[in-house]
Amino acid sequence: MKIVGLGNALVDVLLRLESDETLSTIGIRKGVMEMIDERQMIALRTAQKDLERTEAPGGSVCNTMRAIALLGGESGFVGKIGDDAVGAYYESALKKAGVAPYFIRTTGISGSCTVLISPDGERTMCTFLGPAPTISPDEIRESVLSDYHIIYIEGYLLVNEPLVRSAMEKAKRLGLKVALDLSNFNIVESFKPLLEDLIPRYVDILFSNESEAETFTGQPAREAVRTLAKQVSIALVTLGKEGSLIASGDVCHAVPALGEGRVDTTGAGDNFAAGFLYGISRGASIDKAGLVGSLLAGEVVRVVGPQIPESAWEQIKLKVQGMLA
Repeated sequence: MKIVGLGNALVDVLLRLESDETLSTIGIRKGVMEMIDERQMIALRTAQKDLERTEAPGGSVCNTMRAIALLGGESGFVGKIGDDAVGAYYESALKKAGVAPYFIRTTGISGSCTVLISPDGERTMCTFLGPAPTISPDEIRESVLSDYHIIYIEGYLLVNEPLVRSAMEKAKRLGLKVALDLSNFNIVESFKPLLEDLIPRYVDILFSNESEAETFTGQPAREAVRTLAKQVSIALVTLGKEGSLIASGDVCHAVPALGEGRVDTTGAGDNFAAGFLYGISRGASIDKAGLVGSLLAGEVVRVVGPQIPESAWEQIKLKVQGMLA
């Protein structure tokens, strides 16, 4: 089974600042996580030219599609980028990872999430969405969707209701399964009536963490997952170091967390989704697919950032083969 993702196309950029003067220049308070506008983004990119930097293709769904491809699965990504060097880098990096890119291009600068690391180690996060969330329904081509079996959509796109509704309608009409990640409890709070309409109507596989599931259902996670399983074919609730719950029909599996040495939980949910979807695409049972998800989540929390190092993938693939044998 082939999986295509629809999400915000954002390049993750980590910059080491020589001083905190750059923060004053762009008007950002140290240590915050903040959305920035185009003026601030241009100032930031001007200031960062000579700084030590690390770049990676990012955005929640992109992280998931990339991990699926690195496992050996077939995945694609639909997103919107500008006509700048950042957009060109994004496409090149996805191709290198083995993800089929389907980009809608527009004029201007591409979106990015920039992490500014001060000399004392404190991090300031600046997110510029750019054109990423402005995809129109007619830019989702049925000719692309028809090549896939599952579409995976991030909840952050619910700010663009016409896009999400149209993409789900097209996918169901073409016979695809629809997987949705609730993304953030703030998203659930803001768009709960929309989710109450979309989920039972279109969604087959629903990913959430504990706070998102509880916000949506008003129930503790262990009850919430069973409630959600009455609306979708497969409901998943991740519980951090407690593992995850996966329910389908009247059956609920508790899947343990795997791995030790947590450093940074960024990207744990993205990689859990990748492992689960990869397992499902290979015909695995939902509990075995959940273990693959736990394996990937356990690997990514051992490093800083949302991506597992390239050097780890060969061993991971061998472990996954054993799990699915």
